[in-house]
Order: sequence, then structure tokens, then C-alpha cells
Amino acid sequence: MKRLRIFTTILSILLLVCTALPLRFTKANAAPAPYAGAYACVLNDGTYFYASPDETDGLFLLPKTYYVKIVEPSEDFCKIEYLYDDTSVRKLVGYAKTSDLTVVDYAPRRPYLYCVFDVSYYIDENDLNTDGFLNELTVTCAYYGDYKIGSKTYCYVLRGDSFGYIPKPVSLRFEENTEYAEYLATIAPTQPDTPQTSDAPPKSTPAQIAILVALCLLVPVLAALILKQPKRPPYEREE
Repeated sequence: MKRLRIFTTILSILLLVCTALPLRFTKANAAPAPYAGAYACVLNDGTYFYASPDETDGLFLLPKTYYVKIVEPSEDFCKIEYLYDDTSVRKLVGYAKTSDLTVVDYAPRRPYLYCVFDVSYYIDENDLNTDGFLNELTVTCAYYGDYKIGSKTYCYVLRGDSFGYIPKPVSLRFEENTEYAEYLATIAPTQPDTPQTSDAPPKSTPAQIAILVALCLLVPVLAALILKQPKRPPYEREE
């Protein structure tokens, strides 16, 4: 019975080690949790900038592949900053869904999209009854993001000191920010750039497999040594 208890104890320890190994490797590769001062990349097309932590209060869609700065982390909505104060742009403080943000552990070189463009408005000369009226007006706008209503797309812009919406110009284009893709290439240069779903089970590493195989081979050996009955000395014949 004593040997059986020893074997049961060793087997329980080995099972605990086998169970803990995948958790250790999975937790080490987990994405960092949101924290104040961290940057988060926008990787989804439908990531809104909200004026308040409410889904019905979306102002515009944040440009994909660019970043926001987390001011106050939260489980549902993070308080964030976007852009900065400059001659043509102004920093906005609002909210974004935590599930839509990918927190990174580095400071991006160009976190925000800086896009300033001119918009021209034309007035039909037939509507002017007096000379001296201008038939064209050009204003400069700072682009923040798109806002879609049905099949139409508008821009949320800063014009002078006022924020508002204008129809999105057909010619408005901006390049993607490649910093997050470059970061992925540095940490996993041999892995294909395919998104992993959260429902997929964690893959075992070669080191894990080798340790588990060694433990599986060790269990029957220990069992044989512990449960092996000692040889009894032969009975002596009576003379």
C-alpha cells in the first residue's frame, strides 16, 4: 500500500506538469492587455471613434492600420486619444470598443493619419444677379475618418475651428501604415500572415512535444520499479 501511494503521488505530479506546460507557452505569447499610455492598432474596417462609451454615439470610422493612444483602459470601451494639436489638426478624446483594438508594446513612428486636403465649392453663375460675387470657394479640411449613411460616404473633418461632415471626395486616398505588419514580420518571420481565431486551440511546440513524450515513457518505468515485488529468499530445507 505504501508503494501504491508513492506511485499515485508521482503520477499526480506528472499529470499536473503535463497540464501546466501548454498554459505556460500560451500565456507567454498572449497579446498585451490595454493599459494607460499604450498604443493600439486599428485592424478592423468597422472600428468607430465614439463621443461617449455608447454604440449609438459613433462619430467616424478610424482609419485602418493606424493607431490610437489609450487614456483609460476598460473592459468594454477604452478612453482614447486620436491625432494631436497642430495648425491644421486638433486632438480628439473619445472612446473605442476594447474588442476592436489591438494593443501593441511599442511606440509607432507615425501613429496617426495626417491628411489635409482642399475642397472647392462652385456657384452657378445663373444664380448671381450682381457682379462682384465669387463663383468658387476653396476651403482646407483635415480628414479624421469616414462616416457611412446607406450607400453614401461622408468625411468627418476639421474646417477651421469647426468639426463636421462633408461628402467624401472621390480623389481622396491615403496610404496604409505598415508598421504593424513590419512588427509581425520581426517576431514571426517564418509564419504565414494569417489571422488566428480565438476559438482555435493553441498549437504545441516541438519542445512541449518532446517533454510530453519523455514523461509518457517515464510513467510506466516508474510504475514497474515501484510496484515490482521483491524476490523472496528460498525456503531452507529442514535437515
